[in-house]
Amino acid sequence: MSDIYVKLGERIRQLRSRAELSQEQLADRMHLSRAAVSQIENGDRKVATHELVSLSQIFGCSVENLLGLESEPQVILKGAKVRQPVRAAIRINVPQKNVEKFREVLLYILNKVGSKHNIGETVIYKLLYFIDFNFYEKYEEQLIGATYIKNRYGPTPAEFKAIADRMVRDKEIVKLEDKYFDYPQRKYLPLRHPDLSKLKAHEIEVIDDVLNRLSDMNATQISEYSHNDVPWLATEAGGTIEYESVFYRTPAYSVRDYGDEIS
Repeated sequence: MSDIYVKLGERIRQLRSRAELSQEQLADRMHLSRAAVSQIENGDRKVATHELVSLSQIFGCSVENLLGLESEPQVILKGAKVRQPVRAAIRINVPQKNVEKFREVLLYILNKVGSKHNIGETVIYKLLYFIDFNFYEKYEEQLIGATYIKNRYGPTPAEFKAIADRMVRDKEIVKLEDKYFDYPQRKYLPLRHPDLSKLKAHEIEVIDDVLNRLSDMNATQISEYSHNDVPWLATEAGGTIEYESVFYRTPAYSVRDYGDEIS
């Protein structure tokens, strides 16, 4: 077999291990035999197009990322030991204060809407994006200040997996593998309430506004919605979405009343 299949197989093995799935569990989700999954991971079997799509949905990444065509950022949480990603082109250092704010905002979201059937990892990504970018447009300062990457399915917070994994270890949230209309879905449920002393009143107001408007959308709907926001449109595939681009938003997405401002 070609080196391409060997590399793809190793990538799938690493993603499966990261997702804490056995070969048997992955085979069941792909409607394959365990032997077929083993052959794929060893580079001894070609992967069909529909199988690549299925794998991308199971692991929550794009097909391009699965094939190694997109760079995966390296996330460094200060004070934590973080596993090295398969490929690292972007190095992101996350200050402890940002990690703490991220944790409390995520817990606030999960306590509010995490139990809804449509709220999986993809929807959470987009809710975080709109919370961060709406807050920046309104107040010209960062709330979480996460780094959002333009991936195929919408803005993705680069720090999410590292922070969520730490929160799982600290028993603040639990990660579940579920299904939503027969599609694989990764859910997170809270094990504690957020520390509201870490969130200011105007921060909670922005969070609540985003949740009230967008939390009933499913993954496809909110991804498509994010694709029409100027910050997304202005960024190249795989690039970092710049916060300053919110000031060029169209009226449909803008959350700031510029008409009252004095030029």
